[in-house]
Amino acid sequence: MAKSKTRKQPGATVTLKEPVLPGKATMVITLYDGTRQQIQKGDFLIRIFDGFQNQLFADDRPAPTTVFKLPFKDNLQDNCRVLVSADGFSGSGFTPIPLSLKAVSMVDLMLIPHGADFKFQSWADVKVSDPVISTFLSIGSTDAQARAHYDDLRQAKPKALASLLNLATAMEAIQLPSKTPLDYFKEILWDESMAQDRFFGYADRSIVEQVRRAAADGEFSPEPNTGLFHPDATSSFKQIQFGEANVQLTFHEKDTKKIDGVDCIKIEPDIDYFQDLGAHALLEVIPNAITHGLTEPKLVYVLRWIAGRHAGVPEFAPPYMIAL
Repeated sequence: MAKSKTRKQPGATVTLKEPVLPGKATMVITLYDGTRQQIQKGDFLIRIFDGFQNQLFADDRPAPTTVFKLPFKDNLQDNCRVLVSADGFSGSGFTPIPLSLKAVSMVDLMLIPHGADFKFQSWADVKVSDPVISTFLSIGSTDAQARAHYDDLRQAKPKALASLLNLATAMEAIQLPSKTPLDYFKEILWDESMAQDRFFGYADRSIVEQVRRAAADGEFSPEPNTGLFHPDATSSFKQIQFGEANVQLTFHEKDTKKIDGVDCIKIEPDIDYFQDLGAHALLEVIPNAITHGLTEPKLVYVLRWIAGRHAGVPEFAPPYMIAL
């Protein structure tokens, strides 16, 4: 199909025939590193697939930003998948990314350089940059004790500290019917199973009802067969806000403690890579070790940051970065 276009030239009027191009949607891909800043140099292999797994693009492009014009089909084929890789970096990607003729599809991806490691803020800096997190880390202890706990983990168990900060930052952003999960904690068990994928503490028993109400509102999903993956647990609920890196709150309601006159139960927060692992298997960026070891806090950091950018929520910014 073509449309006519009239163009005036000296001494004549000429009618031209121009093809009407099929609908083109705009996608903008921007690359960031573990400092949450745009990557300023280097070439990266960008691959884009449509919803039917047809490859739409595969070539190197310079960092940080590339604009693409992609075919728009107005059906499930418009749910794209983007993969990015480069020598010296861990790969990254996201799916689904819906195309539209009415809005630009913005894709922000984080790639971590090989050899990069945690760069934690000092305790004094955490108190200034994120007082909510520092207050949470100080529950049940003096400032000196909290600083000692923080510094001990930073030196002896950096992955455990990164996991704790990931979880605290993620829970700070969760709004239950009343307050956030952090507001219900009364004690952190620093010396008990402080691991790179979870921690334990005691929280006001009323948090259980708060999370159940959030589940009824569609914010969390109850986990079946809780005790199978969490020994002695009585119930567990996973946040379903994002496709990746959602908080899971597991309750051990038979393990109780009274703290400052408040009836408390043991709580076990952790973060899973995916809400639905099968739905995201095609991303190709998840290491084979995903089913053979503990959750890697660096990957949680990357996935949660990307998921938040895609969802348009405030940036996931725990008080550390990942850099060389």
